[in-house]
Parts: sequence; structure tokens; C-alpha cells
Amino acid sequence: MSISPIDFYRTLSESNVEFFTGVPDSLLKEFCLCIDKSVPPNMHVITANEGNAIALASGFSIAKQSIPLVYMQNSGFGNAINPLLSLCNSDVYSIPLLLMIGWRGEPGIKDEPQHMVQGKVQIKLMELMQIPYEIISGDDKNYSKKISNLIKIAKRDSKPVALLIKKGTFSKHKSRNIQSDNSLMMREEVLEIILDLIDKNTIVVSTTGKTSREIFEIRQRNSQSHERDFLTVGSMGHCSSIAMGIALAKPKRKVLCIDGDGAMLMHLGALTSLKDLNPKNFKHILLNNEAHESVGGQHTAAKNIDLNDVMKSFGVVDTYQVKTKFDLEQSFLEFMEDSGPSFMEVKINIGSRKDLGRPNISPKENKKNFEKFLNN
Repeated sequence: MSISPIDFYRTLSESNVEFFTGVPDSLLKEFCLCIDKSVPPNMHVITANEGNAIALASGFSIAKQSIPLVYMQNSGFGNAINPLLSLCNSDVYSIPLLLMIGWRGEPGIKDEPQHMVQGKVQIKLMELMQIPYEIISGDDKNYSKKISNLIKIAKRDSKPVALLIKKGTFSKHKSRNIQSDNSLMMREEVLEIILDLIDKNTIVVSTTGKTSREIFEIRQRNSQSHERDFLTVGSMGHCSSIAMGIALAKPKRKVLCIDGDGAMLMHLGALTSLKDLNPKNFKHILLNNEAHESVGGQHTAAKNIDLNDVMKSFGVVDTYQVKTKFDLEQSFLEFMEDSGPSFMEVKINIGSRKDLGRPNISPKENKKNFEKFLNN
């Protein structure tokens, strides 16, 4: 059993929910695809992070005096906590919102390590924050009533309320027509080239999602150790800060941060420290497919921004933009040998192997082995 995304949307529409914003989530993928096709473009805004979405929805709520919906994965709920408590809370501005949260790591449901802690404490967090909530699953026949009751509470008490969405709640919706560019390399091909070109002392920090999964499998195929790579399996948007911290602590070692566009934009402000810190050993590669690939292929704002110009304004002297294997191989070593922090944007095609696996070592094992490599 599962709920039709269009029926769910119609229920929200009947309750006068007209504005939708948030960060795409795998559990909400089908619903988000439905929203894309059901509302005007200016009524559905994909934000850089969940806190942005709360603030954006708050502005709409204040101006329109209606209840907007903010969607997110519960792993991103942390980004939303500050504006929920210091902006929307009943003791501050008292702003009514409807949150829609994908429940990764639900107790009793198998999931990845980075989701288990968040899933375990999700209900406690909402109770501590005094956010009324309802849990929705695929076989829920009363979801319409739950939505209606929550919206009544939001209006009556002028406060945020939440729908906690279980895995498998939504049935398939017609997929987005993703435009691929076969002239561009796939991410895994780029990673194979990079890992082949770096020397054995280079420290690698990779972003969450498929990038780290592909790096793990490339090392496996090449019978290489995983000790050189810090695979950031959670904490979306923070791998550049992790890499910068390592670069400051190990100034004589080159640190290669391998980032994604959605992740980089999520906490772009972290990179403003580059100008003051000037970590000469910090090398930042962006694999840019302009999409939230694994959660539906929604566009990121990277399609509208010249990120090379942005990075120059942050203090990076040397920037590169490559699209072909030849260009990557020709410019990579120069990029790595630059005398200051450097940035390379690699435009890539969207997509990955269907049989892509996940690391078979735990995050703790990864960290322990990585620490030994750092201190060699």
C-alpha cells in the first residue's frame, strides 16, 4: 500500500496550502516530483538548505497569512532548528508552518549509519521543540484528517506543525525528464582519473552521497587501501570545512576536497574563510551536474551561478573549469601544484551505475584508518 502523491497534494490544496519550499529528500522524491508539475514555478522553491526554507516560508506566511509547506529529510532538520526556535516559535514571532519531514533512520528500519542517530531522536526533538506532529505511512487511511487537524492547530496556535513521513509512503509519480549531456563525463569516470593522478600522500575528503560511494568502490577495484580517504557519509555541505580543518592542521600535506554542487551551495558561506586563512595546501574540486541527482534530479542553483567567479571573490587565486577527459588530465597536476588554495569545477553528466554499492566499513573504521594515514 502507498499514497498517491497527487491525492496527497490535492488534500493539501484543499486546505489552502499553496506555497512549497525545501530541500529534496529521497523519501519525499515522488511527492516533490508531483509538486514540480502541479504548482507555478514561483510557488515551489528549492533552497540551498533547510534553514533557508524555513525563513523563506516564514516570510510568505507573514505576508499572505496562509500556511506554507516546508519539506526536508530529517538529516537536514538540524539546519532548521535555529529558525524554528528563534524565528517561528510561539514565544518569538509565532509563525505557523507545515513541515513535511522524511523519516530516515526510523527505529526498526534498516538504514545507513549516518541516519540512525537522527532517526532515533527525531520524535524527541519535535517534542522538546513543542512541535505538534503526525506520522504518515503508506497504508494510512486517515492522512487527510491528520493534515487537516495539524493545519487547524497551526492556525489556532500560530506555530509550526509537522508531518513525519515514513519510508515507502508515496507511490510512483511520473519521473522528471532529466536532460543528460553525453558530451560530459560521468562522475565515476572523473573520480577514476583524479584518484589515479594524485600521489600517495594526498589527503582526500569527499562529499556525502554517491561521490563517496564511488570512491570507495574505485579503491576496491584497484585493490587500494581506503585509509587516504575521509568519506563524509553524512553532514551534507560540510566536507569543505572538514577538509579546511585538516589543511590547517597538516600544512605540509596537500588536501583534496571533492565536493558536489548541492552540497557546496548548502553551506557556501563556510568558504569565505579562505581569504583570511589562505591554506595553500587546500585543493577544492567541484563535480557539478547542476542537480540533486539521487532524490529526483531537481536543479540546484549552480545552473545560474558562475562558481569560479564566486571562489575568486572568496580568495582563490587560481580557478579552472573543465568538461572533457583531455582537459582534466592536462590541467589537474597544475591545479594540484598551485601555490595557494585552488578551485576546479568539473562539469559532469547526471547519473550513476544502478549497481552502485555502499561502503562495507563503518564510519568509525574509516576515521580510525584515516587518522593513522594523517599521522604517518
